[in-house]
Amino acid sequence: MDAITPPDPRPAVADTLPVREPDFIEIRGAHEHNLRIDELRVPKRKLVVFTGVSGSGKSSLAFDTLYAEGQRRYIESLSAYARQFLGQLERPKVEHLRGLSPTIAIEQKSASNNPRSTVGTITEIYDYLRVLYARVGVQHCTDCGKPVHSSSPEQIVEELLHDAKDARLTLLAPVVTHRKGEYKDLFEELRGRGFVRVEVDGEIHPLETPPKLDKKLKHSIAVVIDRIIARASDKRRITESVELALREGHGEVRADSADTTGPHAGFKRLFSEARSCCGKSFPELSPQSFSFNSPLGMCPTCNGLGTRMEPAEDLVVPDPSLSVRDGAIAPWATAMERGEGWTFRIVEGLAKSCEVDLDTPWSKLPKKKRSLVLHGADADKRIAVEWGSEGSASHGTWGMRFEGVIPNLMRRYRETDSDAAREHLGKFFREAPCDDCGGKRLRPESLQVRVAKTNIADATAMTVRQAADHFSGLGLRGAQQTIAEGALREISSRLVFLLNVGLDYLTLDRSGPTLSGGEAQRIRLASQLGSELSGVMYVLDEPSIGLHQRDNQRLIRTLQHLRDLGNTVLVVEHDEDTIRAADHLVDFGPGAGHLGGHVVFSGLPKDIEHCPGSLTGAYLSGRKKIDIPAARRKPRGVVTVRGAAEHNLRNVDVGFPLGVLVAVTGVSGAGKSSLVNGILLPALAHKLHGSLDRIGAHKAIEGLAALDKVIAIDQRPIGRTPRSNPGTYTKSFDQIRDLFAQLPESRARGWKAGRFSFNVKGGRCEACQGDGVIKVEMHFLSDVYVPCEVCHGKRYNAQTLAVTYKNRNIAEVLDLSVEDCLETFNNVPTLRRVLQTLIDVGLGYMKIGQTAPTMSGGEAQRVKLSRELCKVQTGNTLYVLDEPTTGLHFEDIHRLLIVLQRLVDSGNTVLVIEHNLDVIKCADWVIDLGPEGGANGGSVIAEGTPEQVARVKRSFTGQFLKPLLAVK
Repeated sequence: MDAITPPDPRPAVADTLPVREPDFIEIRGAHEHNLRIDELRVPKRKLVVFTGVSGSGKSSLAFDTLYAEGQRRYIESLSAYARQFLGQLERPKVEHLRGLSPTIAIEQKSASNNPRSTVGTITEIYDYLRVLYARVGVQHCTDCGKPVHSSSPEQIVEELLHDAKDARLTLLAPVVTHRKGEYKDLFEELRGRGFVRVEVDGEIHPLETPPKLDKKLKHSIAVVIDRIIARASDKRRITESVELALREGHGEVRADSADTTGPHAGFKRLFSEARSCCGKSFPELSPQSFSFNSPLGMCPTCNGLGTRMEPAEDLVVPDPSLSVRDGAIAPWATAMERGEGWTFRIVEGLAKSCEVDLDTPWSKLPKKKRSLVLHGADADKRIAVEWGSEGSASHGTWGMRFEGVIPNLMRRYRETDSDAAREHLGKFFREAPCDDCGGKRLRPESLQVRVAKTNIADATAMTVRQAADHFSGLGLRGAQQTIAEGALREISSRLVFLLNVGLDYLTLDRSGPTLSGGEAQRIRLASQLGSELSGVMYVLDEPSIGLHQRDNQRLIRTLQHLRDLGNTVLVVEHDEDTIRAADHLVDFGPGAGHLGGHVVFSGLPKDIEHCPGSLTGAYLSGRKKIDIPAARRKPRGVVTVRGAAEHNLRNVDVGFPLGVLVAVTGVSGAGKSSLVNGILLPALAHKLHGSLDRIGAHKAIEGLAALDKVIAIDQRPIGRTPRSNPGTYTKSFDQIRDLFAQLPESRARGWKAGRFSFNVKGGRCEACQGDGVIKVEMHFLSDVYVPCEVCHGKRYNAQTLAVTYKNRNIAEVLDLSVEDCLETFNNVPTLRRVLQTLIDVGLGYMKIGQTAPTMSGGEAQRVKLSRELCKVQTGNTLYVLDEPTTGLHFEDIHRLLIVLQRLVDSGNTVLVIEHNLDVIKCADWVIDLGPEGGANGGSVIAEGTPEQVARVKRSFTGQFLKPLLAVK
């Protein structure tokens, strides 16, 4: 009988071979939004650039298809228990998607709206700084400035006998400091060891009946060691009690006075075996001691914000040329106009009692009288206030102390519980640095901890470049160097990444909400570099925004480094340098909206120049270009800012010519936004429109008489909810609703225009309340909007949708592109004019009902621009645009320039803050700031025509302009 050979337990050789990761992301049948992609292969582990005209489908593929599907697959990989909290993500409209890696999107959105968020906290540099200062920092005394030394039990007793002689004191040992928990076991243990009382969150409780604590809240607990009288005869007992307290309190003891009157009432002192000086004890250092979000580190006055709200004199008295009776004091203006009421009577009493002339212009009143009105009379001074009509039974006089306008505003702002009142009073307030911490956010003890003679607030006030130099040369030795090595390595590496993405001019304490979209995106990019992940697909949305041409190569090298770590880097970009540096280029088009969505070209960047159907190729090869104007316009006046000193501006005088296209240029952080958005714009808005926005530091502004209004067209969203769209913003949808209300079917039912609004009850779908989408909260992920299951995203109920115009109901009209909408309503003159201006600014592809949250910053800015174009031009308007080329292709920039030139030809002035060389070369006048960013910027390097600026060797902008203008 033949022996039976048992089966080999080892798998076949073929089964042991590793599965090779695909080299391409294969996409077939992508139809998200306007995409019409049959097949596309995107190489992995390469730097891939998606380009094409605005609205051609770049972001639809990069973010709404590849990133969205990556996010959906990640959620599906979680357990069913976890998924029930996250909701269901809709699958992008794509038939086949293979080779997708884990995806991370780095988008153009502000870093944070939290005032506590800073560059240091976003990049985690501040977290490592807190560790560094807690471990190697040297505590100095807040009074004498000397390094703090320890106290022995004998020294503590001597100090108590000297400073609190004959006082009744309670000695306590801190056992828990600001930590969460119920602490039942701790109370039981203390009671078992013979202790009788315990202090919990400032209140004394018997240990027989300890309080029930909320485990979700933080608590401070101290055990009562003894109650004593500080006299020399009891020195032995006091010493024993102090020693016991130091043992129980891990080296700390607190003495609180029990006297309610006398010289020692309120006496409270913390002693430490390790840290005390000048009668003060300093707690052991921990990372929380340097956190402005923790009670252990934050300034108690401003709660770690670094600022406080205080009335501003220029807001209280906006126009000093007026008299008090004419409304010089803004909070009194209404009462003075009415000529009656309690406020009016107080002012009349003040005028009589203190001889304040109510009819003299405020600026001509004596300084003492102005101070009296604003800050109040002396405490013993009374003013006579009358009530009732003179001669009547109800007439009388009452003497009251006049507290002053500013103290009165502060008291009412502090005491009110009404949001409406707080909002009204807030118009006269402005943020100012905290008096106690000077804007540094931390408590005095924390600010006196130093590493290499520098406290943590001074370290964060440095720019990224200054901080990199500072921490590379700290000069720590011995044990300190060993302890600090890990934290310093993390700090230095993150600083280097910030330098590599061109953010060397930012300070580490720069507030998160003040960062531009481009800066916030590059900070997140630097954070990703710090994580050094591999095998990930990064999707970036125009990382070059806000970056000067000089710094482009640094950003490109950063993206290449990310690729070299083994990642796939997909970049949606219009910048020529980034396009040429790509390993692979995908061009979308040929047009925008329904005219786009196709892949026009996919291959090496150098080959696109020979692609006849590619607009990008036409501009890169030089077949199409933006021409330099044949002649520069001559200014017809000038507005001059004198002594501009906001942020890093160096007391400069800058003239802005009128009636021309002006470009303000310079490297990132040179002071462009400080000059234009910080000084010029709010000053003009205050003078021309009565705005109360803060105006940056400057001496004077001259030449305002030539302007009658100023309009800022920024890239902030036109709305933050799905209810806002181009139709509602430009008022074209109002006209469409009026038209639908005039149709026979609507009139027969008695429907007005409100029936066709998705904001009010009646015609809208009540399931989604007219949004068309339902918001799904994703907890630790971004919120997601999914289509309403009742109306399927149409926003209206079935009865409203039954009314049609040219075979289209109101929902179908909202779904039309602007160009199709113009064709539909071509016989309505007023509507045709509005829609034509949207097409003129390059938004013909956009749907008239596209929701505001889905619009890019560049699209939002052009919607605002189109609304201004619709208005009747006065010819004396200043338009201010901050980087209007964001998100624009070469062809879109060409269209934008035509629109801007149109505004200037109407007699207006257009002022742009810009890095794009095509816009700068077409300007009539250029103001170049620099030479560098941050502390090394803030000066005017060159001003004049582009040709004149190109001849200035110190100007980085001029160096890049020179080859474009063929200037010798």
